[in-house]
Amino acid sequence: MPVLSPQNDPMGVAIIDFLTRGTDQPLRVCSPMFDDDEIPVAHLFRTYLQMPAIEQKALDLARGHVLDVGAGAGCHSLVLQERGIDVSAIDISPLSVEAMRLRGVRHAVLQDFFLVESTYDTVLMLMNGIGMTGTLRALPRFFRHLDRLLAPGGQLLCDSSDIRYVFTDDDGQVDLPHNGYYGELRYQMRYGQVVGKPFPWLYVDFDTLSRCATEAGFCAERIADGPHFDFLARIVRQ
Repeated sequence: MPVLSPQNDPMGVAIIDFLTRGTDQPLRVCSPMFDDDEIPVAHLFRTYLQMPAIEQKALDLARGHVLDVGAGAGCHSLVLQERGIDVSAIDISPLSVEAMRLRGVRHAVLQDFFLVESTYDTVLMLMNGIGMTGTLRALPRFFRHLDRLLAPGGQLLCDSSDIRYVFTDDDGQVDLPHNGYYGELRYQMRYGQVVGKPFPWLYVDFDTLSRCATEAGFCAERIADGPHFDFLARIVRQ
């Protein structure tokens, strides 16, 4: 994914505003499939105790040299750093990277995931970070790059959600879209007058993720389940 400019980076502007000015204006998320949603910017600054259980579990499982992908305001990296873990945080938002550095993240880098060349013992992709692949067809490329990134014995820790429930009526009948995978969405973010470009995003159910991982030479394990059709997976080489 290309590096963002401040004019097209609503989340980055929201993060730096909250950090430097205390502004807590809602970050709006729009999709043609759903009603508009809002992300409280303070949520991006949550502590370990404020995190969902599956995020806490992922941080507890992180080991060795860690790559925190799409690190945002750096809440996960800061927890690991405080535990003495060597963590590198990357994001495509210059303002998010600036905020992480101001907050004390020692290794915060403006970088596209697919351009990372170092190797890591743990790759961390939380808040549905694997969704940045956008589509199921993009997962093979993702796994090829993951294979280059993981050190021997390395692991990917990622969470996602099975959004089948969105297409399920009160009687339990499921009416999935007929064109494409139902977890392939498009989003656009807005913060005040800053409007981001539309982008694809992927919510992938565990069985599909596991199948794609197996086809790429990996093994996926379901580590934990959240309260709303979300799950934490650990993916390692076969």
